Amino acid sequence: MEEKMIQWKMVEKDADFELAESSIPKVKDGEALIKIAGCGVCHTDISFWHYGVKTNQELPLTLGHEISGTVIDGSQEWMGKNVIIPAVLPCGDCELCKNGRSNICQKQLMPGNDFEGGFASHIVVPYKYLCPVPDKILEKYTLPQLSVIADAISTPYQVIDKSELKEGDLAIVIGVGGVGIYGAQIAKIKRAKVLALDIDDNKLEIAKENGIDATLNTKGLDFREIKSKVREIAKDLGVSRYGWKIFEMSGATPGQELAFGLITFTSTLSIVGFTMDKLNVRLSNLMAFDAKIIGTWGCKPELYPEVVELVAQDKLRVDQFVETFPLSEINEVFKNTLNHKYNKRSVLVP
Repeated sequence: MEEKMIQWKMVEKDADFELAESSIPKVKDGEALIKIAGCGVCHTDISFWHYGVKTNQELPLTLGHEISGTVIDGSQEWMGKNVIIPAVLPCGDCELCKNGRSNICQKQLMPGNDFEGGFASHIVVPYKYLCPVPDKILEKYTLPQLSVIADAISTPYQVIDKSELKEGDLAIVIGVGGVGIYGAQIAKIKRAKVLALDIDDNKLEIAKENGIDATLNTKGLDFREIKSKVREIAKDLGVSRYGWKIFEMSGATPGQELAFGLITFTSTLSIVGFTMDKLNVRLSNLMAFDAKIIGTWGCKPELYPEVVELVAQDKLRVDQFVETFPLSEINEVFKNTLNHKYNKRSVLVP
């Protein structure tokens, strides 16, 4: 019997995903057919499904851009290899790509946005930027667990690199959920002093167990209380009052407002979390503090091998921050994610 491709498609906003079956597609030159091992559920997927963010391809569409799997058709060079599919697939030839900004290539393709994504059994993608998974990693982790490298780990890796974080700096990570917990770990690997802020004691405890220097639950505190406590913690950690590196990873309005408010002299604020909400902020603070704000979009594929190596060397832990579910439970998982019922990154396994 011919093997079929299974996809769970978003047909309309806020509705249940619908199961679809079709023949497995043929690959063209430059493409690879990948049997999906796992696909992580990202806040971006929730934004497409619930918060009104439009996908580039019209619905119905299979979401999912945080994908690991095995190449089963295409280039002989890649046949049989376990791979991570970058969440952003650039063209490699444009001005932005040639200037080291391939992550924001205007011809980029994003699974689950520009074409059928990873909440499926198979996917066809350009193989140019696939990232191989060394066998030694699979002695510690399953291939589905490693799907989070495609976005949840690589995105904070890129922004921390862009922030110019250096040894001894204070790194303030706001929101240590599915992305922020990796950002906090990466900042620690860079030998910064790391302060994690969140409103969930469980997430903060996990951060502490993984070597994060200090934590602060901001729930119920007003801004002045938070800022005062952050200053006290900074003093206890022996870091400078200046040049704080602030990483907003909550994707929530209160988190972003707090992040902006914590800017001090020569700070760098990095925006990783996404929200459709608008903030009312005084941009002149940037002038007065000689500070800067930077954004980030995904991660350029050129950095993926560095991220994989951190995992391979056991410097960056993955398994305890990931929970796998059968792909058939996608509707329940999305609803539970929307309602903040998980403390770990959800990965759907076909």
